[in-house]
Amino acid sequence: MKNVFWGLMMLAFSGNAQEKIDVDKQMELSAKQYKGMLQEFQDTNLFPQSVNKDGSYRKMKADWWCTGFFGGILWYLYEYTGDTSFKNEADKWTMALQKEQYNKSTHDLGFMLYCSFGNGYRLTKDPKYKPILLQGAASLSTRFNPKIGLIKSWESFGKYKYPVIIDNMMNLEYLLWAAKASGNKEYYDIAISHADKTIENHFRADYSTYHVVCYDSVGNVLAKKTAQGYSDSSAWARGQAWGLYGYTMMYRETKDKKYLNQAIHIADFFMNHPNLPADKIPYWDFNAPNIPDEVRDASSAAIAASALLELSGYVKRSLQKKYFAFAEEVLKSLSGPEYFASEDNHHFLLKHSTGSRRANSEVDTPIIYADYYYLEALLRYNQLTKGKKKP
Repeated sequence: MKNVFWGLMMLAFSGNAQEKIDVDKQMELSAKQYKGMLQEFQDTNLFPQSVNKDGSYRKMKADWWCTGFFGGILWYLYEYTGDTSFKNEADKWTMALQKEQYNKSTHDLGFMLYCSFGNGYRLTKDPKYKPILLQGAASLSTRFNPKIGLIKSWESFGKYKYPVIIDNMMNLEYLLWAAKASGNKEYYDIAISHADKTIENHFRADYSTYHVVCYDSVGNVLAKKTAQGYSDSSAWARGQAWGLYGYTMMYRETKDKKYLNQAIHIADFFMNHPNLPADKIPYWDFNAPNIPDEVRDASSAAIAASALLELSGYVKRSLQKKYFAFAEEVLKSLSGPEYFASEDNHHFLLKHSTGSRRANSEVDTPIIYADYYYLEALLRYNQLTKGKKKP
């Protein structure tokens, strides 16, 4: 989620950046696309996810891990445009998820509830959102085992009973917010433990990340695997982006330099990989076997761009410029005709995302979370280059 870290950043960039992205134009086109999406989706029991191979919408029920992104997108569009119709729709689609506050079967409540209710509460301070958020955090915390020190991701992965995926770093911001909002330090301690154990076991010497690490009942590592990457030893692109975003956020919330250093190392891996294309939109896996004839993943690029814009505010000047320039180039690519759809595309914004290439699911297609992080990155970019916020 977009947070308030912009004072230092505005001093660094306001008046100095020659922006390459027409944010007003992109937001206007995005608003038009999602007004079209809202015409297609009237039943709040089914949420937009992607596009099926036959051209129909892939629609998901409320307990799917991505459902919070739709409301989050509408909140971001309201934040930029001030259009109250987006606010009303955002509230409707956010409240459609309220029963998930009791869902203890998933680690993805950060995506589901914090991207929706969290953005809604940040922008409106509507008191009805807070107790739902706090109950959701309580539900999420039940998936933490203190003997292992990590939040359990899936119920099982093959023969392994305690799998933890790198994606889980993205749910820690929710717990850190809940710790502050409730005064319950347990949430903070869970987030710290999870982040520390993930540094310890999830990363290789080059700071690429394994997708899945499997533990026994007392926290010993049994296996390091992948579910969505090319191989157990490859660098699945979205996993690298999740890690970059997660540790940037952890530094913001704790000011612990080990998290900043981790984020810097992950950024270096992502930005300087020899298999990264010239347009800076990665292939679905950095080690996929048929590069350059592999599909891209625009979602990974959008997540990384949003993270790098934030990370640029926490580092020395030389890295600050480097991270900002890279993120700007990513947004330039994503905003161009190759990746951004100003019409059609079933009202999604970005083309060429890849969900799970291994499972042949959501391959080279629009995906809801790509749009969410693209809009978040645009909002961050706008604040850095303009030095001000829209209504």
